[in-house]
Amino acid sequence: MSSPLRIGVIGAGHLGRIHLRCLQSLADRWDTVGFYDPDEAALIEVKKAAEDGLWPTTPVAYPTAEALLDAVDAVAIVTPTPLHARMAELALDRGVHCFIEKPVTHHLQEAEALVAARDRAQRVVQVGHVERFNPAFEAARAHLQTPRFIEAHRLAPFNPRGLDVPVVMDLMIHDIDLALHVLEGEVTRVAANGVAVVGDSVDIANARLEFSSGAVANLTASRVSINPMRKVRLFQPDAYLSVDLLNRSAQVMKLEDVAEGTERDPYGLYLDVPGRNARRLHIEEPEVGEANAIADELADFHAACSGQTPCRVPLEDGLAALRVATEVMERIEQSLNPST
Repeated sequence: MSSPLRIGVIGAGHLGRIHLRCLQSLADRWDTVGFYDPDEAALIEVKKAAEDGLWPTTPVAYPTAEALLDAVDAVAIVTPTPLHARMAELALDRGVHCFIEKPVTHHLQEAEALVAARDRAQRVVQVGHVERFNPAFEAARAHLQTPRFIEAHRLAPFNPRGLDVPVVMDLMIHDIDLALHVLEGEVTRVAANGVAVVGDSVDIANARLEFSSGAVANLTASRVSINPMRKVRLFQPDAYLSVDLLNRSAQVMKLEDVAEGTERDPYGLYLDVPGRNARRLHIEEPEVGEANAIADELADFHAACSGQTPCRVPLEDGLAALRVATEVMERIEQSLNPST
């Protein structure tokens, strides 16, 4: 493993403090130089988190984003979404690798401009689509072949944090990314509807994505639900996979042909289909490891920055998810205002 690289965190809100905490466990990879947040309350919360978590050192609070960027090799941008593009531009202008929380930027044009900025800087830009690193998804991925249909439900209780973006950008974009990651082909059609419940932006949304391969993804997201849920179900020929991303479990159900005359297990489940061999249903629960998905993606970010491996969630993937999420929002707007 290469020597530690210097990293800073811009944005020390709830998620930013989680990044700072996870970086403490990656001291062999990252030297956490400090953080920047203009909110005085955030500085107090970081100090408290360091004391409560018994961190080796309390991260240094830098007076400006520029001062922090001049002291690091890489940065995690965990600010409100509208600030992502500006902070990334500042970083890339200084030759600093960027980890950007999802959604990658507030506007599609900003993400497209970042591609050129990254290429000029010749630096890594990784996007925080953390569910790719969820151990339940990792366990199920080994059983994925050619899924044809995905159904996802991502439900969360109301929390004022995150209301700066619609639920499509806040929650559904995770499942948009997973669908783009595992389904073949390009998105050819998007249908969607949604409704605002507690404020002006959409809080509940459903989208149907159709792909050029014939695959389909049906995605539902809500941030005004009573009980949390993060489940993804994937259907492929002869197999069905159920992944509970919240409780970190996975189940794989496969159908296998049974040769005529084979002795049957009295406790097995068989399907007798006229005109073909009987089929037996196998249910498997892949072992799901204990892992911290955010720590794992930050470790992967280090591997990409140090040239050990390609970036697993590059800027192009964040741009693709944002492009589809933007179209979902456009379809929702059309459903809410059919006459415009």
